Amino acid sequence: MLSRHFLRAKALQVIYAAISDDKATEQDIINSYDYNVSHLNDLGLTQLSTLDYFVFTAERVLESENQKFNPSQKEIDTLNKIVNNLFITRLVSGFEFKQQMNRLHIDWSNYFDVFHKILNSFKSSRVFTDYVAKESSSFDDDKTMAINAFKSLMNDDTLRDIIFDRDLMWEDDFDQVAQYVFMMLKELTEEGTNEATRCPQVYDSRNQKDCNDYDFARQLAVDTFKHFDEVEPLIRKHLQNWDMDRVAMMDIILINMAVTEFTCCPSIPERVTVDEYIELSKEFSTEKSKLFINGILDKILIELRVAGRINKNDRGLYDPAIDGDVPPEEN
Repeated sequence: MLSRHFLRAKALQVIYAAISDDKATEQDIINSYDYNVSHLNDLGLTQLSTLDYFVFTAERVLESENQKFNPSQKEIDTLNKIVNNLFITRLVSGFEFKQQMNRLHIDWSNYFDVFHKILNSFKSSRVFTDYVAKESSSFDDDKTMAINAFKSLMNDDTLRDIIFDRDLMWEDDFDQVAQYVFMMLKELTEEGTNEATRCPQVYDSRNQKDCNDYDFARQLAVDTFKHFDEVEPLIRKHLQNWDMDRVAMMDIILINMAVTEFTCCPSIPERVTVDEYIELSKEFSTEKSKLFINGILDKILIELRVAGRINKNDRGLYDPAIDGDVPPEEN
């Protein structure tokens, strides 16, 4: 599920930390990358677990309502729609989901008031009132309600801060991982959601594409680190009226990663590589970095071609002038 762009960003962060540490080794790169990506699964599962406790909160409120001398039937019916949501019930009753929750020791019991506040807000939303108004709801109706509840949970600032407290590294990745979980929930079907359902994971080692993308970015990090010093002369050569010491380290790393892709990844078109690192520069470096990196990479690319250091296969020979503006999707 993780995109190559996102995994490139993880590789970038690992390389940046290693370059800042004189004692870092290739094995350190591998260990850091493996840990960072596996930790994204923990973040995704933590986010997913909030949906389970959201229903648990509704159950507790329902119990309280039923114990009143004059309970509100409307409130009972409303809460029952959440408690009996078929999509969530099937999801959280899955064997693998329970295994993962036990592994992470996730406990939201100290934050009942936070979930109660989110529940009350969600109950007053238009999407939920429309859902409750239906005489009966299908699996897809329940799924849509659950996904909207998940969005409400993920957009609550208090809950976000609670999750950030579990791991400070999660703040930067929170929204992107939540989007991946959202997409995975949308892909679940009635036929495929049961006790044997795989627990949604942003990186699933049982998925071949996930493995291929994971291995690509892992090797990219290792190769970039291994050949880091070899690329510096190429960068210096094409600096015009600019001292190497004044170039941001983040920009140097981005250029190094791009050169590694040029020379070590035959299936990735050159323009795709350039575009990827321009986009990463917008996320991680200065406002002017995109122009600087684009200019340097164009010059380095010409030199590498002349030197015969770039060998692309059919997929990597994509030419936007011939094939159009949209590059082929990366495998």
